[in-house]
Amino acid sequence: MKDKPHFHGHRQRLKERLCKDASAMADYEILELLLGQTLLRRDTKPIAKDLLARFGSLGGVFRAPQSQLEEMDGIGPGVLAFFTLLREFWTRMAEEPVRAGETLSDPEAIRKAAMARIGNLSREEFWIALVNNGNKVIYWSRMSEGTVDKTAVYPREVVALALRHNASGIAVAHNHPGGNPAPSQEDMMITMDIATLCQDMGIRLLDHVIVTVDGFYSFREKGRL
Repeated sequence: MKDKPHFHGHRQRLKERLCKDASAMADYEILELLLGQTLLRRDTKPIAKDLLARFGSLGGVFRAPQSQLEEMDGIGPGVLAFFTLLREFWTRMAEEPVRAGETLSDPEAIRKAAMARIGNLSREEFWIALVNNGNKVIYWSRMSEGTVDKTAVYPREVVALALRHNASGIAVAHNHPGGNPAPSQEDMMITMDIATLCQDMGIRLLDHVIVTVDGFYSFREKGRL
C-alpha cells in the first residue's frame, strides 16, 4: 500500500507475537503496542524505550504524573487521555469488591481499592467505605482532597455520613504522596477521634489505612484500633 509507514510490518509482527505468547514479549514491546493505539502513524518503539528509561518499568510509566509524561517526546493529548483511561480501567477493577457492594471478610479490599485509587496521587485524598450489619459495602467515595501533605478530615462528618446511610461500620483511607505510609501525629489523633465518636454512636471502625504507590499502613493490623 502506498505511503504505508515503514514500521507497519514490525507492528503487525508484534501483534502476532502478542496473540501467540504475550508473556514472551519484552516490556518495551508491550508499551509499543499500547502507544500504537493512539500513535497510529508513528514508530512507537523509541518512545517506549525512552519512557522505560525515564520511569524504570511499565508500572513506573503507568503511575507517572501527567506533568512528567508531557515532558517526553511523542507524548501528546491523545496518549495522555489513553493512559488516563488505562489507569481508570485498572483502578475500577481493583475497586470491584467495594463498587459491587460485596461482603467484606476483612478490610483488605478497602486497602487494595485505596492503593489503586489514590496511592499514586500527588495530593492527599480521604476516602470512606460504609458497610451494613452483614459487612456488605453500601458506600465508597471521596470525602475530601487537599494538598501534597494535608487534607481536611472532620471526624464528626465521617460519623454523620455513616448515620445518614444507616451504616453499622466504616473503613477510612487516605494517601501519603511522599511515599512513606507511616502515620503522622495528626493521623493518629484523627483516628482516635473517629474511633471515639464511632464507639459513642455504636458504629464499628473497621480500619484506617494509609496508602502509597506500593505500600500501606493499617491501624487495625498494627493494633491501634
